[in-house]
Amino acid sequence: MKKKVLAMLLVAVMSLGLVACSGGSKEAEKPAEEASEEAAPAAEEAEEAGEEAAPAAAEEVKIGVLLKPESNEYWSSMKTGIEEWAAGQDGVTVEVLCAESEDNIAGQLEQLENMISKDYNAICVAPLSASNLVEGVVKASQAGIPIVNVDEAVDADAVKEGGGNMVGLYTTDNIVVGEKGATFVTEQLGGSGQVAIVEGTAGNVTSNSRTKGATDYFEANGMEVVASQAGDWDRLKSMDVATNIMQANPDLKAFYCANDTMALGVYEAVVNANKKDDIIVVGTDAVANAKESVKNGELAATVGQDNIGIGIACVELAVKAAQEGWKADPSAEMPTEYIDSFLVTKDNAEQYIN
Repeated sequence: MKKKVLAMLLVAVMSLGLVACSGGSKEAEKPAEEASEEAAPAAEEAEEAGEEAAPAAAEEVKIGVLLKPESNEYWSSMKTGIEEWAAGQDGVTVEVLCAESEDNIAGQLEQLENMISKDYNAICVAPLSASNLVEGVVKASQAGIPIVNVDEAVDADAVKEGGGNMVGLYTTDNIVVGEKGATFVTEQLGGSGQVAIVEGTAGNVTSNSRTKGATDYFEANGMEVVASQAGDWDRLKSMDVATNIMQANPDLKAFYCANDTMALGVYEAVVNANKKDDIIVVGTDAVANAKESVKNGELAATVGQDNIGIGIACVELAVKAAQEGWKADPSAEMPTEYIDSFLVTKDNAEQYIN
């Protein structure tokens, strides 16, 4: 009897266990099915979002660049260097324009205003003067277009007063550039003698800085500055200026010129006056023709700048500003980055040419 009761209890326990297991299995299956059904739309939404985001990540950045006249080798070689760099970049298009002439300041502003109306994500500018592009830079700021200042300074304070700002400026310390040229001249002349300076255009920031650097150094180191006149960055005008200075100062020993275009014109005037053995000429920018002239023993030296490096650095900054959605804040300080200058003489000209 006891065995029969135990057997019946065992059967009952086993039956309950089977029911419990069967019920648990159904409950476990239900959430899994629901989770699967709920996860499917979420996965589809994520996939669609990914497909929509992909074109934005690959969106091309278009940069406009406005430089000074291409007739000046400094700017034409910068233009070429920027274009060659851009050709090797993925997702970046760069278009480089140049001002028509050194004195067409209104025309350069018109060029910038036309660029603002196009589809550039950012613009780089090298102004003809400190003030001629201020109005355009303010308009670009108001339109949400980042502006990067290339080498030749725009009046940043005037831009900020107008409610705009710029991303930054890459340049060379042009006071130091003038000092380097003057230091070389002073050393060559043994610390005494009459010197003259041929400046760029009146009011130009670069010209003013180079002239100040050279003048201050000459006057502090025993040299006599007998003339400082504008050659307007022009070769022929600089020839005439140099000729007049030499006629008025027969004991002149050297010219420092604020760029190489003028220096090459001044050297022609020196040769025409039969004074190439008596007067040394030093230029600025280290353009190809000037470096060849130094190598050949014509120009005594030229103070060089990495103009191509400056140009590329500005475009890279413009790309970064466009990608990061930079907006003009008139209260912010505009950063300035200085690129070192170097002196090219007959002793080292070969290495700079190569």
